[in-house]
Order: sequence, then structure tokens, then C-alpha cells
Amino acid sequence: MKKVITYGTFDLFHAGHENLLRRAKALGDYLVVGVTSENYDRYRGKLNVQQTLLERIENVRKTELADEIVVEEYEGQKIDDITRMGINVFAIGSDWVGRFDYLKEYCEVVYLERTKGVSSTELRSRQHPMIHFGIVGSGRIASRFVMESKFVSGATVDGVFNIRQDSAQRFAERHELSFYSDQYNEFLSRVNAVYIASPHETHYEYARQALLAGKHVLCEKPMVFSVREAKELFALAKSQRLVLLEALKTAYCPGFQRLISCAKSGKIGRIVSVDAAFTKLVPSNVREMQDNGAGGSVAELASYPLLAILKLLGGEWREMRFTSYAPTVDLFTRIDLWYPNAIASAKVGLGVKSEGSFVISGTRGYIYVPAPWWKTEYFELRYENPSDAEKHFYKFSGDGLRYEIVEFLNRITAGQMDEGACALSCDLARVLECYRESTDITYIKE
Repeated sequence: MKKVITYGTFDLFHAGHENLLRRAKALGDYLVVGVTSENYDRYRGKLNVQQTLLERIENVRKTELADEIVVEEYEGQKIDDITRMGINVFAIGSDWVGRFDYLKEYCEVVYLERTKGVSSTELRSRQHPMIHFGIVGSGRIASRFVMESKFVSGATVDGVFNIRQDSAQRFAERHELSFYSDQYNEFLSRVNAVYIASPHETHYEYARQALLAGKHVLCEKPMVFSVREAKELFALAKSQRLVLLEALKTAYCPGFQRLISCAKSGKIGRIVSVDAAFTKLVPSNVREMQDNGAGGSVAELASYPLLAILKLLGGEWREMRFTSYAPTVDLFTRIDLWYPNAIASAKVGLGVKSEGSFVISGTRGYIYVPAPWWKTEYFELRYENPSDAEKHFYKFSGDGLRYEIVEFLNRITAGQMDEGACALSCDLARVLECYRESTDITYIKE
């Protein structure tokens, strides 16, 4: 007897799930289906799962395709199940091509073509609407978004838009998307939400057109470069009863949220200073280094340290100063903000490397977060007496984009935008606008 096994969450069971099980069943005589437990889903970073384990098992049982159902509870269980049960074939969706090649030592591994373009009415009830994303842009971050979306229940990526059709086609084929387009209006007609990952200077217009077309918008940072544009887009989203969210993954990851709560709880006393840095070295020929008004370290990286500062001290600073090293575009910039009762600094660099730490100084102690603090997994509360120190650990899953996707879906389900997130994006735009228009930047000379 030829035994086949496959695994999945099978949340809010849909036609794509059933087609995968049917194809897996056809590979042998006996089909074993592994359904992930709640704890294992949390461990592997699967977010926004709507149904309980028992409900998801019942989803599979009702198809009458599974000869046996097991619960997947821990990392490495696939090997244990395959060897214990005498499995001949491991089958999984083709969107995971290569991920499970290590199992070839134990059995045949088959990647099954996934079902593309299944309609939302076939997928989920009104209480749990499926969000069909279209991606604007086909670069590195767009590829990461496709992979991260697989870990969020309730989201799927259907298509991609790029003004260069050949690039869109290659991207769609690589990620097995149901369509690609170089015509923006046609692209918008086939999705109910867009993720904008195009060059920075194009964000405003793509977001505006999407909102006018009735689509929810998740836009990569920086969303826009002026307060006027930010306020205009949020007002448009509100009038259309749509969700517009700037894609700041750090803001929504568990470790960072807990860090902000600890700092604002008074555990280190009154916050007097916030210092955050994010630097990396990149080749001179990449998009971020182009001298087109949208390149440089401030445009590319400042959103992260400014996020930390604004979350802790707010947007009511009274003075701001910039110091830049910019032989072409700004390769390194320090942003200093003075508040009535605190000071803050943000350091960013694309051509200068610095320690990427995040330090919050208070009257009773301080919080230290090592690089990469924007992927917050660990931080320490430190005091005058070293024995009083507290260490906190949190899991940061994957590239972190799944956290912003979940927040985006939650806002859509709630039917409203987060006013705090809107204000934050406007404050970020205000800093970027000040930098771009400032005639009073201090330059470091070579």
C-alpha cells in the first residue's frame, strides 16, 4: 500500500485546500493529513488563524479524502511521522518548492500546483472575508511580502502590477500568481486590496488611484514625502470607508510593542532621552543611492528610528536639526529633536556603518535594545544596581511583514483606521518633508 502524507493549517477550509487534498490522495492508496496545532502555529509564526484545532480537523474530515488525520505539534514531527507510519510520498503545495527537500532522504517529495484565483465567496464567510492582494512593484520587498502572506490566515496574493510587463510576468510566474498586468486600472479591478512596494516617489499616486477605485491600501514606508499628501490620502480613505496603513512592520511586532509598554509604564522613571540608529552598507548602483530626490539614508531608513522616537515622545517636538554626510545622496544623517522635557536622536546611514542600538534613558534606569532592534526579539531594563536588571525575550517571525499584514486585516475587519497610526504617518511625513526642503542642514565635509 502506497502511503501519502500532507500537512496544513486548513483554516476556514476552501476549494484550494480541497483540491490539494484531492491531488495528494491521487498519488497513492492511503492519505494521512497533518493539521497544525494552535501552539505549533504560534511557534512557526502563523498568524490570524480564525478556527480552533477541532474545527480545522472537522474541515478536513468532511471532505472524506483523509484516511487518517494527525495533529502536527512540534518542529521535526514530519520526519517522525514519515518514518513511524511508513510514508512513501510527502506532498505539499508548490508555493513551498524547495522548502521540504530535506525530506527526500526519507520518502518521495512532491510539490503540487496550488489553486490560483479562487473567489472570495468560495473561500470565507462574511464574518471572515478573504483579502485578495495585488502587489504594486516586483522587487525584493514584494517577493518577501508574497512569502510572508502565506503565514497569515485570511490573506492571499493574486496578482502583480509593474509598468514593465516582462518584470511583472517573471514575478507572477516565479510566485505562481494568477495574473500580472502593466495596466493599473485593469490590475485594480481584479483585487480588493493593494500592497504598494514600488519606488518611493510613486507611492502617493498609486495609493490615491487605488483608494479612488475602492481598494484598501497597505503602502511601504515612506508612504509619502509631505504632510499635505499624507493628510489627503487619509481623508480620501476615510471618505471611501477604506483602510490605508503605512507598512511599518516594527510597529506591530510583539517585542517592540512590549518594549514601548515597558518604557512608558514608568519602570525606568521619566523618559529623558531616546537614541536609535539604523545603518547598513549598500552598493552605489542600487535604487536607494539614486540622486532623484527619493534616495539616500533618510528616505530609506529614517522611518524606523523615528517610529521609536515618536512612539515614546510623540509628535510635539519644538526644534529639529539635521547633520548629513552627503557627497552625493546622504550617506549618513543624524536627526536631533528637542522636546519640552526630553531629547532624541535618530542616526541613519547607507554608506556609513554605526552601532545599530536603541537606548531609552530614564531617571531610574534605561532600556537597551541591541541591533537589529527594529526586529525586536530581546531587550534589557538596566538599573544602577546590576542585579535589578530584567531581560525580555520575544519571538520575531520571518521577515516581520506578517505583523503589518495582520494589523491591516484587523483594521479592515473592524471597519476603521487606527487614528494613532494616521497621526504617526503624518508626523513621519513632516520630518521627511522638513529634511527635503531644509536650507539649514549642517553638512559633514570630506
